[in-house]
This record gives sequence, structure tokens and C-alpha cells, in this order.
Amino acid sequence: SSRPPAPTALNPWDVMLCVSGTAIACENALVVAIICYSPALRTPMFVLVGSLATADLLAGLGLILNFVFQYVIRSETVSLLTVGFLVASFAASVSSLLAITVDRYLSLYNALTYYSERTVLCIHTMLAGAWGVSLCLGLLPILGWNCLHDRAACSVVRPLTKSNVTLLSASFFLIFLIMLHLYIEICKIVCRHAHQIALQQHFLTASHYVATKKGVSTLAIILGTFGASWLPFAIYCVVGDPEYPSVYTYATLLPATYNSMINPIIYAYRNQEIQRSMWVLFCGCFQAKVSFRSRSPSDV
Repeated sequence: SSRPPAPTALNPWDVMLCVSGTAIACENALVVAIICYSPALRTPMFVLVGSLATADLLAGLGLILNFVFQYVIRSETVSLLTVGFLVASFAASVSSLLAITVDRYLSLYNALTYYSERTVLCIHTMLAGAWGVSLCLGLLPILGWNCLHDRAACSVVRPLTKSNVTLLSASFFLIFLIMLHLYIEICKIVCRHAHQIALQQHFLTASHYVATKKGVSTLAIILGTFGASWLPFAIYCVVGDPEYPSVYTYATLLPATYNSMINPIIYAYRNQEIQRSMWVLFCGCFQAKVSFRSRSPSDV
């Protein structure tokens, strides 16, 4: 008599990825709800933050679905769909981070013309391009760029091929270098502004020094967190071999998911407008007293 297939034993790494995905989805769902709920949060800066939160929310849901389908509906086709969904979501998250960096640079470099219709059009164009490219990257495995029928072509992330993960890693390295260059330019502009203020006042006050140091430190934390989260996984995708133990893939992939968990804290929950909107959303007691001030993206 035929026996039903034995259930797959739970992999602790898959459980941790699912838990990470749940935390990511909850955090970013709250950010999306706040931005959608508050009419005052309609500025280009918050549109970009909303795009990042949406991408991270989808990434968290993708991690949950991947866990469910891996242990409930074991199908190569479903696995391919979830992997494509995760690739598109994380690519949109990284692309949104790049768009936020470009926006912060423009807000400082073109401060006089930043609040114009041209800036709004530029931001919407950036977001459309970012999501379009991310969607194409997610569709590549589904449209046939996979190793379901050729295991020799598999990468450390099955069912993606080696050439596919190489393309994704190269795209990440390019985005990281662009962000590094832009943040260096932002630091130069911030320090130059502080120096100009010091010349006008004939001395550099302690408050100016503290503000400049805080701004540069924040930028270093943002870029350092992004690099520490994604660089190990991107490097391992290039140098790793599918014959290596899967624990190496999990050990580099899990920190990469933490970036989507940290993004809401860095880009949303630290913002005073979003903090006030949270009080309005959950309490409603400050609704009549809240006054919003449109802030520039350069207010890191």
C-alpha cells in the first residue's frame, strides 16, 4: 500500500526568516497606514518613504508566503513564484533607498528650486523607473531564467541561476557605490554650510558643530547599516557555490532581511511628523492641536 509523503522537518533558519518577515510586515504596514491616513504626509519626501515601506511590506509578506508554501504546498512552480516575488520586493526596497538618497542630495544641492513641480515630476519618474526595473528583475526567473531543469546552473539561491544572482549582485554593488558617492557629496555640502555659517558669525558655535557632527554620523549609520546588511549576501552570491552547505546562504540572507526591519526606524519612526500622526491615528486626542511643518529631506 502507498504511504503519504512524510512531512518536511522544520528548518530553524526558515522559521527565523518567517519571524523576520512577520516583524517586517507589521512594522512597514504601520508606516503605510500612517502615510495613507494623514493628508499632511503628501510631500515628495513621504512619498519616497511610503514607497520604501510598501516594498519592505511586500518583502515581509513574501518571506511569510515562502515559508507557508515551502511546508504546506510543496511545488516548484509555487516556489518559483515566491522567489520572483521576493526578488522584486527586495529590489524595489533597495531602489527606493537609492531614490531617497538622490532626493536628499537634490534637496541640498538645489535647495532654492527643490519645492517645485519639476522635483515632484523627477521623484515620480524615479519611483516609476525603480518599480519597473524591480518588477522586471522579479519576472526573469518566472519567465524562464531559472535552474528547475538544469541543476548544474543553480546558484546558492535555488531556483535562481548563477548568472541571475550575478546580475542582481552587480546591480546592488552599483547602487551601493552610487549611494556612497552621494552621501559623501551630502557630507561635503553639510560641512560647507556649517563653515559658511561660522564665517558669517565669525566663529563656529557649539550648536553648529553638534548639528554637523550629528548629520554626518546619521548618514554614516544609514549607509553602514545598508552595507552591513546586504554586502555579505551579495558577495556570497558571487563567490559561493551551490555545493556549499545551505547554512552559509541562510547566515548571509538573514541579516539582509534585517535591513527591511531597520528601514522604518531610520526613515519613518524617527520623523516628528510621523510620530505626531501615530498619536492622531491611535489616540485622536491631539487631532485638533497637531500642526505639521513641511520639512526638507535634508533634515536627517
